[in-house]
Amino acid sequence: MIRTQIQLSETQASLLKQLSIARHESVAALIRKAVDQFLITGRPDRPVLYRQAESVIGKYEAEQSDISTNHDAYLDADFGT
Repeated sequence: MIRTQIQLSETQASLLKQLSIARHESVAALIRKAVDQFLITGRPDRPVLYRQAESVIGKYEAEQSDISTNHDAYLDADFGT
């Protein structure tokens, strides 16, 4: 393993320590798992996200043409709030 140093906020450090105690795992092990999860799921860069968003534009139709501006009213009507 390669040793590295990171800086955490006090809140992050405190929450990690609490989680470490609850799970009976070291803070280092929890951080390694978090890094592994991040690397597995990956985070596409913005151009990739934009292309994904653009791929659904116009793909779906609705009965009402004003849903984007009156969505709250439609939700209220559907959920009775």
